[in-house]
Amino acid sequence: MCRCRELRLSVTAEPTANLDTALAHATRLLATDPALAGEQASEIIKAVGEHPPAVLLLGASHRLRGNFGAALDILRPLAAMQANWAAAQLELGLALVGAKHGSQARAALLRAVGLKPDLPKAWLALGDLLMAMDDAEGADAAYANHVRHSTRDPHMLQAATALCENRLPAAEALLRERLRQAPTDVAAIRMLGEVAVRLGRNEDAENLLSRCLQLAPGFAAARQNYALVLHRANKPGQALAEIDGLLAQDPDNAGYRNLKAVVLCRIGDYAAAIDLYAAILDEYPDHPRIWMSYGHALKTAGHQQLAIDAYRRSLQLDPGCGEVWWSLANLKTLRFSDADLAAMQAELAKPGLADKDRQHLEFAIGKAFEDAADHAASFEHYLRGNTLRRKTLLYDADDTSARVARIRRSYTRGFFAERSGWGAQAADPIFIVGLPRAGSTLLEQILASHSAVEGTMELPEITSITRELRSLGDSNRAMPYHDVVLGMDAGALRELGERYLDHTRIQRKSAAPFFIDKMPNNFLHLGLIHLMLPNAKIIDARRHPLACCFSAFKQHFARGQSFTYGLDDIGRYYHDYVALMAHFDEVLPGRVHRVIYERMVDDTEGEVRRLLDHCGLPFEETCLRFFENERPVRTASSEQVRKPIYREGVDHWRHYETWLGPLKDALGKVLESYPEVPEGIAGEMKNH
Repeated sequence: MCRCRELRLSVTAEPTANLDTALAHATRLLATDPALAGEQASEIIKAVGEHPPAVLLLGASHRLRGNFGAALDILRPLAAMQANWAAAQLELGLALVGAKHGSQARAALLRAVGLKPDLPKAWLALGDLLMAMDDAEGADAAYANHVRHSTRDPHMLQAATALCENRLPAAEALLRERLRQAPTDVAAIRMLGEVAVRLGRNEDAENLLSRCLQLAPGFAAARQNYALVLHRANKPGQALAEIDGLLAQDPDNAGYRNLKAVVLCRIGDYAAAIDLYAAILDEYPDHPRIWMSYGHALKTAGHQQLAIDAYRRSLQLDPGCGEVWWSLANLKTLRFSDADLAAMQAELAKPGLADKDRQHLEFAIGKAFEDAADHAASFEHYLRGNTLRRKTLLYDADDTSARVARIRRSYTRGFFAERSGWGAQAADPIFIVGLPRAGSTLLEQILASHSAVEGTMELPEITSITRELRSLGDSNRAMPYHDVVLGMDAGALRELGERYLDHTRIQRKSAAPFFIDKMPNNFLHLGLIHLMLPNAKIIDARRHPLACCFSAFKQHFARGQSFTYGLDDIGRYYHDYVALMAHFDEVLPGRVHRVIYERMVDDTEGEVRRLLDHCGLPFEETCLRFFENERPVRTASSEQVRKPIYREGVDHWRHYETWLGPLKDALGKVLESYPEVPEGIAGEMKNH
C-alpha cells in the first residue's frame, strides 16, 4: 500500500507527467498482478477524478480477476460516454464475454473493430464468441482478420488481407510462396487450409491442417479448424477425437462444446447433444442460434413442444431470423397464429433484410397462408421464395438429363453380368431411394419399427465415395466418377463396399443386423451401390408426381436438392428419375422394390408385408404401429411419421393445380401414366 500512497502524492504534485507514468505502470501490472493494477487505478481516480484511461484500467483489472459484474458496472457507463473509443468497446466486449452475455458481447466487439479494425485481440475474441454462437462462417472471417492485424510479415499481411476480402486465388498464391520460403510456418499452413475449405477442397484442407498439427500439436485454433473439416468430410469419429482433445485442455470452451454437439447430431447421438446445448444455454441464454440448434435437436428426438419453446426463445432474441420461422413451419404440425403471420410480414418488409432470411420468411409465410386456406397468397409466397433461392444456385436440368443418359448407356445388363458376385457380400444396408417428399421417411419408420432393422438417417457416405472417385478421374471428362467405376476390378469394388460398412458403423447404436440408409438422391448411384454391395436391399419410394413435386417445391431444404426451386426443373428431374429407375428395372430385374405411396395409404398392411418380404424379414405387428416408435427422425416429415397414416395429404396438391401448368408440361407422359411407367421410357434417352 506504500506504493499507492506515493503514487497519490506524486500525481497531485505533477499531474500530467506523473499521471502518464502512473497509468503506464498500472497498465504493465495488469498482465502480472491485476489486483495491484486495480488498486493503482483507484488511486489515480481518487487523485484526478474519473479519468477515462484509469477507469478503463480499473474495469480491466476486475475482468482479469473474474469479477465480471464489477467490471460491467464500471465499463458499461464508460463505453456509453466514450462511444467512439475502441479500447473501451473492446474491454466492455471482453467483460461481456466473461459474464456470458453473448449477444451484447458480439455487439461491443463489432463496435470496437468498426472503430479500429487493427485490433487483433478483438478479432480473436469475436472469432471465439461467434464459434460458440454457432456462426462458423462469421468466426472464420474474424479469425482471418485476427491473423491479418496481428502479423508484421509483409507476405502474411498481404495473404491475410486477400483472405479477408475473399480473393482466394491471390491468397493461395501468396501463401504458397510463403511456404516455399518457410515450409514449417504453421500460421501460413493453417491459412492455406482455410483457403482450401472456402474453395471446397476439403481433402486438401484436411491434409494441410494435419501437417500443421504435426508441426505444432498445441495449436488449438488449427485443431479446431481440423475438427470442423473432418466433420464436413463425413469423418465424425475422427472429428470427435480432435474435439475431445481440445476439451481436455479447455473443458469450458463453449465453441468446442457447440462443435461437439453438432457432430453428435450427425451420428444420431441426440441425447448427448441436447445435454450439451442445454449446458451452453445455461451459461449463454441470449444466443439465438444456439437456441435454434437446440430446437433442431429436440425436434429430431421427438420433443416437439420443447423444440417449439426453443424456437420461440430464439425469435424473442432475434425476431428477424428467417431460418427459425421456417423451422417452426417445417414442423408441419404447427399452425401459425395471426400474430405470427403479422410478425413475419413485418420482418419481411424491413429494409436491409438478409437474402437468406428473406428466402426462409417467404417459405414460412407461404405455409401460414396455406394453413389459412388462402392458396393464392400461399403460392405467391412459395413462388417468391423459390425464385430467390433459384438465383443463388447453378442447377442446370440439361446436365441432369445428360448424366442420366450417360448412366443408362454405361450400366447395361451385360456390364452387370460380367461383374456378378463382385463387391462386399454383407447384406446389412437397406437403401431407400427416390425423390424427396415421396414417402421415404414413412418407409424408414415402418422398417425401423422391425426388431431386426435399425433406422439411422440420410447417410452421406455414398456421396463421399463418389466425390473421392471423381477426384481420381479425368477432370476434363464430363463425368469422371463413372469412368473410374467402369475400370474398377473385383477387389477395388469389394474395398469400396467394406469402406461403406466401416464408415457407417458409427451411426449404428443397436445390435440389429440390418440398418437403413435413407438418402433419396442415391437413386443416381444405384449402379455403384449394386456393384459394391450386391446383397444390400434397395427400396424405391414413389409418390404421385404432382403431389411429390409440389411438396418439394414448397419445401426450403437446408442444402442440396437444387432442382426443387423451379416447377419446370423439378418436373424434368422427376421424369429423369422415372426413366433411370425403369432402366435399372430392365437391366437388374427384381433388384429394386417399388412402393407406391398411395397404395401404402390404401392398403397399409398389404404393402408392409410385401416390403418386409422383399427385405427377407418376417412380418411384425410393430411395423403397423410405426407411429409409436420414439426413434429420432431427422427429415422434414419427422412429426408426420409420429402419427398414423392419413389420406389428407394425398390430394392436397389439388388446391394449387391452377398454378402447376409448367410442372405438368415438364412431366409429360410420366404424369399421364402414373403409377405405371410410360412404355418405352427406359430406352428413350439412350442416344441422348
